[in-house]
Order: sequence, then C-alpha cells, then structure tokens
Amino acid sequence: MKLRLATLDDVPELTALIERSVRVLQADTYTPAEIEGALGTLLGVDNQLILDATYFVVEIDGRIAACGGWSKRAALFGSDTVTSSQPELLDPQSEPARIRAFFVHPDFVRRGIGTMLLRASEQAAYEAGFRACEMGATLAGVPLYLKHGYEINGEMFAPLPNGERLRIIRMSKPL
Repeated sequence: MKLRLATLDDVPELTALIERSVRVLQADTYTPAEIEGALGTLLGVDNQLILDATYFVVEIDGRIAACGGWSKRAALFGSDTVTSSQPELLDPQSEPARIRAFFVHPDFVRRGIGTMLLRASEQAAYEAGFRACEMGATLAGVPLYLKHGYEINGEMFAPLPNGERLRIIRMSKPL
C-alpha cells in the first residue's frame, strides 16, 4: 500500500472510485434515491482539498484503492458543488480541522486502509496547528470513526437536489 497526496490528474479515477464505493458500501444505510441524490453533490470530489494538499490516496498495485483527507476550510462535507460556498479558512487555535471525503473501493475493504487515511489526516492536521477534528460522517463510516476515538455530537439532514435528504452524523475528537 502506498499513501500519497492526490493530484488533479487523479480526479477521473477518484470520481469513479467514489461512485462505486457509495453505490456498494452505502447501500445498506441509504436508499437508492438518497444515493443518487448525494452522488456528485454531497458525496464526490472536492478539488479544493487536492489544491490545499490535504487529500490523500492509497494505491495498491498502481490502482487507487481509497481516498480521504482533512480540511482547513469551513465546509464540513460535500463535493465542489457544495463546498465552493464555504472557502473560509479555519483558525487552528479555536476551530477543529475537518475530516473529509473518505471512500474505499469495495474491492479493498477491511484491510486497514481507512485507518491509514485517518491517521495520516489527523497527523497532518495536528502538524498544521489543529488540536481537534470534526466531521460529517455517513452512516456506514460511523463505526470506523467510533473505533478511533470520535464521539457522536448529533445529526443533521442535508438536502439533496432530487428532494431527498441525507442523514449525516456529526462527530469530533481532540488530537
């Protein structure tokens, strides 16, 4: 397994990975209509994470197996279509970094890749001066984050363009 920063050249492969991950791994937690409404809007590539050098990929045999990262910006979740309205930088002294956009290809689940991405993201956020992290987790991701010390702080329902709403779990952890 090779961990590296994502590049804009990865976007087509990331887009395909995210779609496959969501359609397969979220199928037990969200309805087909919620999945369709969330893909490309709430669940998709956020190029700002790549441009900020805060988004990682894990490669296995030259193939991107997973992606995920952290953000120093205000958006809690979402692709480019959502986050462009929240470009403000966070204050590391008083605000938590955001853990963002974790997706694992179904062919590579249960191999510790999510843990590897989470640790790399937390370490990078810590090195950037942040002392806490928060996220808006999908229902399928909650067990991973609980296992690594995150606490549930509530939930929200994000509106989707098709009229559905996606249940998101707010979680946080001190670093």
